[in-house]
Amino acid sequence: MSKVHKIVVGVDGSESSITALRWSLGEARLRGSEVEVIHTWSLTPMVDPMGFASYVPVEEIANAAKSLVEDVMKRVEEFVGKTKVSTKITRGPAAATLLEAAKDAELLVVGRRGHGGFMGLLLGSVAEQAAHHAPCPVVIVSDEK
Repeated sequence: MSKVHKIVVGVDGSESSITALRWSLGEARLRGSEVEVIHTWSLTPMVDPMGFASYVPVEEIANAAKSLVEDVMKRVEEFVGKTKVSTKITRGPAAATLLEAAKDAELLVVGRRGHGGFMGLLLGSVAEQAAHHAPCPVVIVSDEK
């Protein structure tokens, strides 16, 4: 399968992912590429003090994901310029979704760490999976100055 002129970037609303998106938009201008922005979500049970699990309704999570992506895109609109940008919001594991999307990309870009549970790690789990398993070059962008 031939690579298209596409940069795939994962966003989760964290500063690291927004920095990664800004970097991707700048790189896309240099390469003449388009950018595909991907956000994933999943159902996570909430457990009350008695040990009973409940879930936020799927529609509510999907709407929150849509709002998150809209907010992220507003935060980077000054960087878009003439770059063609598409957004994709899917239900499923972030790393697997990004790796699949990167199969026909020239570059996969992720933040160093996002909203996962282990903020102190040098690399987040998605960045680590991307670095080890991506079918294209990977850029891991840090939001630290």
